[in-house]
Order: sequence, then C-alpha cells, then structure tokens
Amino acid sequence: MIAVLVSCGRIWTLALRHIYLLRGSWPRILELVYWPAVQIVLWGFISVFLRGQSSFVAHAFGVLLAGVMLWDLMFRGQLGVSISFFEEMWSRNLGNLFVSPLRPWEMIAALLTMSVVRTLIAMVPASILAILFFHFSIYSLGWPLLAFFVNLLVFGWAIGLAVSGLVMRVGLGAEGFAWAAIFAIAPVSAVYYPVSILPDWLQAIAWILPPAYVFEGMRAAILEHRFRSDLLLCAMALNVVYFGAGSLAFLLFFRSARITGKLLQIGE
Repeated sequence: MIAVLVSCGRIWTLALRHIYLLRGSWPRILELVYWPAVQIVLWGFISVFLRGQSSFVAHAFGVLLAGVMLWDLMFRGQLGVSISFFEEMWSRNLGNLFVSPLRPWEMIAALLTMSVVRTLIAMVPASILAILFFHFSIYSLGWPLLAFFVNLLVFGWAIGLAVSGLVMRVGLGAEGFAWAAIFAIAPVSAVYYPVSILPDWLQAIAWILPPAYVFEGMRAAILEHRFRSDLLLCAMALNVVYFGAGSLAFLLFFRSARITGKLLQIGE
C-alpha cells in the first residue's frame, strides 16, 4: 500500500510539473484549444457549402484534391522557413552564425531558398502519387499553376518569417505557432469552398488574404476553364504587403533579441 502511494506521488509530481509548465505558457494552452476549434469551423463551412451544391459534386473530386495540394504547398512553404530557422535555435547555433559576417537579410534569403527546396521535395512526389492513384494531375492547370505556386509560397514565407522572429524574441515556448498560424486562416482562405459561403463579416476578412484569391482562381481554372488575372493581381498586391510586413517583423525581432542577448540563450 505504501509503495502504491509513493508511486502515485511520483506520478502526480511529474504531472504537476507539466501542469505548471502549461499554466505558465499561454502559447501552449492556446495550441490545445486551437486545433479542435479550427477543425470544427473549417469542416462546418465545407458541410454548409456541399449541402446545397449537388451540381458541384460532379467536379468535387478534382477541386478538393487540387485544394488539398495547393494548401499543403503553402503550409510546406511556411514550415520550410520556420523549421530551417528552428534547427539553428535547437542546436544553439544562432550566436555562432551572427558572430560571423552573416547579415540578417542573408539569413532570410537562405531560409527562403531552403523553403523552396523543402516544398519541392514534399510536393513533387505527392503530385506524382495523385496521378498514379487518382489519375488527377495538378499540372493540367498549366501556367496558372505557376502563378498559384508563387503566390501561396510567398504568403507562406511571410507567415514563416513573422513566426520565426516571434520565437526568436519570446522563446521556444511559442514554436507551436509555426504549425498553428497557417491553419488559423484556413476557414477564411476558401480552400474547399467559395468565399461567398462565409458570413459577410468573414468574407471581409477573406478578401484581405492572398490565399482566398488564389483558391477562387483555382476553382475558376478547374470548373470554368478560365484564368482570372484579376484575382492573381489582387493576390500579388497583397503579397507585397504581407511579405514586407513579415520580413520587417523578423528584422525587428532579431534586433530586439540581439540587444537583449537572447541570441546566445535560446536552444533545446
């Protein structure tokens, strides 16, 4: 009996340690609440859309599969930036890098390069599997695919740079945002349904995000066989703003971390 009580005490002590860790880290608590909420909202809107769209079902396969692939492209682009940066933090290498002549903008360029490499490694095999298993080729979109690719990648970069800067400033307790940030906008990005299915107040939010224009353009290319250059231009204009803001956030967070000495303190 005493042994059981001692064992329970050790178990509770270790559990209490993690409870204190959660209680003192709002990013961790937010992450726990966040995932179920986003999934419910996202698939709720998908259900609302499909409920009254029997004519859409005939084309749903290609539209949904293309949406999944393009969404994952943006996600991989964002993670390509964030994970490459986190690997330097996990290995406590930031201090070593920045005592060299390396400049912050050069690190940004290197992170973007690795993002392209990681994204292509992830997406090319997936697109080939889609052809082999489902006889669907994302490449059938032609030149519009390149426009979609670039716009989604650039927006992913903007989020990745902002998140990386935030983690550099706040610490690794906020690294969950690398996975959570991109999905926060999933319900208003019109990946699987048109913007018109959203409530009016969410439509206003959707139209200030580049992905909404890209995915509306994707559906036009697949369902109507036409390229909406107006949507592409809007996405490009917004991406200039978002990428500039993401880069600026990274540089400002870097400056703050350097002044406070956190570049030498952050690691696993």
